[in-house]
Amino acid sequence: MMTSFRFFAPLMLALWSTAVWAEPRIALIVGNGSYTSVTTLDNTVPDAELMARTLTAQGFDVTILTDTDQATLNAGISQFGRDLRAAGQDATGLFYYAGHAVQSFGTNFLLPTDTLLTDAADLSLVAVQADAVLRQMRSARNKTNIVILDACRNNPFKAIRDLNDNGLAEMNAPTGTFLSYSTAPGAVALDGLDGNSPFTKALAREIPAPGVPIEQTFKKVRVAVIDETNGQQTPWDTSSLTGEFMFEPETTLSAEELQEQQLWASVQQSDDPVQIMLFLRGYPNGRYQDDARALLNVLMAEELAPKPQATPEPATPVIAAPAPAPAPQGPTATEEALIATAQSLGTAEAYQAYLDAFPQGIYAELVAFELGVIAQKAQRTDDTPNPTAGPVETAALNRAVAPESDANALSGLTYVMPFPIGGPPIEGQTIEQITGLSPLFAPIVGLPESLWKDQKCSSCHEWTREALCTQGKTYVSAPDDTAVTKKHPFGGVFKKGLRGWAGADCP
Repeated sequence: MMTSFRFFAPLMLALWSTAVWAEPRIALIVGNGSYTSVTTLDNTVPDAELMARTLTAQGFDVTILTDTDQATLNAGISQFGRDLRAAGQDATGLFYYAGHAVQSFGTNFLLPTDTLLTDAADLSLVAVQADAVLRQMRSARNKTNIVILDACRNNPFKAIRDLNDNGLAEMNAPTGTFLSYSTAPGAVALDGLDGNSPFTKALAREIPAPGVPIEQTFKKVRVAVIDETNGQQTPWDTSSLTGEFMFEPETTLSAEELQEQQLWASVQQSDDPVQIMLFLRGYPNGRYQDDARALLNVLMAEELAPKPQATPEPATPVIAAPAPAPAPQGPTATEEALIATAQSLGTAEAYQAYLDAFPQGIYAELVAFELGVIAQKAQRTDDTPNPTAGPVETAALNRAVAPESDANALSGLTYVMPFPIGGPPIEGQTIEQITGLSPLFAPIVGLPESLWKDQKCSSCHEWTREALCTQGKTYVSAPDDTAVTKKHPFGGVFKKGLRGWAGADCP
């Protein structure tokens, strides 16, 4: 069967391509597989179709011929030459062939599907010389030409004398031409086992890469093919190009896009939730918002995860030579910032945040002392009766000293059931509604008010039902109540509610 048709890009693609590729791009794609008198090839037509789609996306005006006889192939090459000449000297011409091809006395021949040969002397009468393509390119006198031959699958004429050489011969191309062979001269290429040849599959994958010179594109293809074929096939190319050619021009970013890209490159290496939240605040709808939110979720999950239990010492300790003492190191900038924040705020939460981050830090002993002082002050305050406390304060105090009453009140909580206790803003609100509220205080000690006050927590957290269920289960699995008793922007009752809800498998 013979088919001949053109791939025309949609109008939008055509207009966009004109703006990106200043030069006309003309391509002739040939895929022959349904041979009548020699071995058929399964992947050549799919290879041609894949290459046609790939090149169309890169702004080429593509003509594709599949399963062509000699007359149709000759006519297609002739028309390709006319199109190239009409496009002008700035045009880029590309010829791709997948199918049987042989060499005879240093000349390469492309085999149409109706090739019938019993004598090597008749080869030029039934096949098409590959040089015919180069002659058309030479006559066009255009700036850049590319010839890609994914042939040499096997030699169908080994039994014919003077046609028992494998592979193709090197070709002399006119100046400004890039020649690519799917395998080295004289070697055989593999047809492939998954619908496409290893060479064409790799080429279609590499062509769309922006800003890559053609020489680098085919070098990457060579590496990929060698790897996939375990060294059985090595693509080959030769070039007489005088200018630079890229299938896909380098993407130009605006100043703002470049700034966002550079900032994200820095932020994603920091593993600092604060920096990620600041980035999301600056670029809430940016190119990297999904990546930033995903990374933030991972870091927060690590923060909430139960700490590993210490392993018991062996009954008979192994005495090893003492390791040399590490050289003393000064505090990092992050450690300095945390201790400065703690000393400025003077709260137990701020000092505890330092210890959580730097349990063996330079200031750990000082922080432990300060926490002890704060605890003693709190104890003295708790021991002093408050005769002026009203009913509201008394009720709050009772809840604080009797946490089991909270658990009873929160029993049976579901995702859409209002909190029966907790005070503003959560009391009377469902878990689903609370995710759209603003926190009562900074979720991270020292976070500027502009980044959290009157802002929805969902702007930095993906507080979906599934994410909250996962968070609640970390409270359930915690070995003690540390995770639940840590201060939360919506209060401890909210954490306890999440734990009870998650413990019931998040109804």
